[in-house]
Amino acid sequence: MKKIGSKKNESPAQLIDARIEELDDWRGEILSGLRALIKQADPEVVEEWKWRGVPVWSHAGMICTGETYKTVVKLTFAKGASLEDPSGLFNSSLEGNTRRAIDFHEGDKIDEKALKALIRAAVALNTSARRG
Repeated sequence: MKKIGSKKNESPAQLIDARIEELDDWRGEILSGLRALIKQADPEVVEEWKWRGVPVWSHAGMICTGETYKTVVKLTFAKGASLEDPSGLFNSSLEGNTRRAIDFHEGDKIDEKALKALIRAAVALNTSARRG
């Protein structure tokens, strides 16, 4: 198995592509779908690759990370505790003062409209913090 991130000249986008391809199951499909929604919600999003293998999406600061585990794909919002979540998407990391996460399990349907609104809210929070 190829070690992702072993090539220094690979861009974050290429590394995320490789992660999705490597997963080769429902987790790759969900991560790919989440990535597409993030890009649709914020066309100016910057993709990064941090902490030895975690896809990160940023705009004027970190928006969220996309971690993959055996039974879950976790989308963690860096400032999730400061975001309104009228659709109740956050279902993990609810006890912290800063981050909030959404755990996606096999077979889960993504509420695209609500997720895009949450991503846009995170971008707005980041950009307002920069101005202030």
